Amino acid sequence: MNPPSKVFALALLAACGMAGSTATAQQGQSPSGTAVNLSAEDLLAQPVGANWTSYNGDYTGRRYSSLGEINPQNVAQLRASWVFHPGNSERLEVTPVVVNGMMYVTSANDAFALDARTGRVVWHHQRPVSGGLLDDAASHHNRGVGVWRNFVYMETDDAHLLCLDARSGNLVWDIAYADKAKHYGATSAPLVVKDEVIVGTSGGDSGVRGFLEAHDALTGKLRWHFWTIPGPGEFGSVSWPGDSYLHGGGTTWMPGTYDPKLNTVYWTTSNAAPDFVGDSRPGDDLYTACVLALDADTGQLKWYFQFTPHDLYDFDANETPVLVDVEEGGAIQHLLVQANRNGFLYVLDRATGKFLRATPFVQKLNWATGIDASGRPILSGRIPTAQGTSICPSINGATNWFSPSYNPETGLFYVMALESCNLFFSKPKPFTPGETFYGTGTTLLPDEHAQKTLVAYSVSEGKSVWRYPQVGRGDSWGGTLTTAGGLVFFGDDAGSLEVVDARIGRALWHFNTGQSMRASPMTYMVDGVQYVAIAAGSDVFSFSLPH
Repeated sequence: MNPPSKVFALALLAACGMAGSTATAQQGQSPSGTAVNLSAEDLLAQPVGANWTSYNGDYTGRRYSSLGEINPQNVAQLRASWVFHPGNSERLEVTPVVVNGMMYVTSANDAFALDARTGRVVWHHQRPVSGGLLDDAASHHNRGVGVWRNFVYMETDDAHLLCLDARSGNLVWDIAYADKAKHYGATSAPLVVKDEVIVGTSGGDSGVRGFLEAHDALTGKLRWHFWTIPGPGEFGSVSWPGDSYLHGGGTTWMPGTYDPKLNTVYWTTSNAAPDFVGDSRPGDDLYTACVLALDADTGQLKWYFQFTPHDLYDFDANETPVLVDVEEGGAIQHLLVQANRNGFLYVLDRATGKFLRATPFVQKLNWATGIDASGRPILSGRIPTAQGTSICPSINGATNWFSPSYNPETGLFYVMALESCNLFFSKPKPFTPGETFYGTGTTLLPDEHAQKTLVAYSVSEGKSVWRYPQVGRGDSWGGTLTTAGGLVFFGDDAGSLEVVDARIGRALWHFNTGQSMRASPMTYMVDGVQYVAIAAGSDVFSFSLPH
């Protein structure tokens, strides 16, 4: 970590326009003519409207917007307004953030500010990609930024947290919050809560010990740190004999969500390491494949829920923990909903972590036969073997990190699901520095046909209401967005941004980008015009009605 003196020196240089390598254009004003400045109170807005202030829009993770200019009656008139090609990546995974007409996007370690009406570059902060990385970090994926006041925050592939001036792109400070020499990386967008920036790491398959950290948004100083793998003598350490806790995985490579009334951050964790073989990590392997409820001010653990104890299938739990309020029995229930990679959709009480129910949302599911009353899986006995075992869902999961959404008007939760199975193999392997920590891997089954389906699930009724099958090879990674206009936007399995009716799933419109989707859509408004944007392949597309 940079010492405070260096932090403030960098801040002073930035104020003088000397830090970082950037190009500036707008003198601190957004294209719509108002200041970029975003307060902590602005971040509390639910749902989002003209602005899209964080990776998931607002703190709930619902990816629901109050904008309704685009609706079932006029969506067929949508057209591409602009396309931006940032370079530096052929598989963008970013969700744009928009504040007062200024859009912020990332590609690898580069950040851009764009005029959200035209896609014109306002500034560009450049940083070389890093060498010596493993697994996902070595692919230099970056999912976006956090914004607070006049600052933009991003994680780099080698787990640095950067603070940029939102008006110029100049570097304010740069903190290494994890050591890439120990094979940590980062692929997430940070989450800004009050006056702190919360960051996690990638590397769950690289033999690292996962953690979550909060840094002061103004200075970068460390506020709190939470290890997701218990150390010797701590609760849960029985699963981690010897020094295995140092390589146990449980990384935090997707943004969390936040309930300001409970002052609780909800963050999910990845698989246990090594994958596929559990002999070196007996028991449940806390806190892997979990959702953690942490005090936002201190990082203290309030409760946890583990979806896949003693995970042998690489079933990361990093899917978005969505915060939903529904009326049940005449009272408002404050829930956490997650469609998990393991094939079950879970509903928890978000104040206590109490398990309420779980429902399969795919048909191909054989690693477990159900979920018991306490929330633990009822195992089928199918585990990876040296000869290979057919297990469903596949290693890619029944869903994955691409975003679900929830529409409070329809009461439906929308998730892209994958029907697929793999042969899972196991072969013990010791931890070796500089190598990924897999206990072998998976292959496709002969004649297996993967099928992507958009699923609409009623949270109150606990069942699927409609399904919209996709045409494609089952290898897309596009997520969803829903709006007050009664629509669901999603990246489909054929390389299109597609729109269906949020209530019944009727197809309404699509635009073929000609590229595979690995990102989720968002929406924003500038000068009274609603836009919808999504990253597809190596480009960012923005759409609007004729105006």
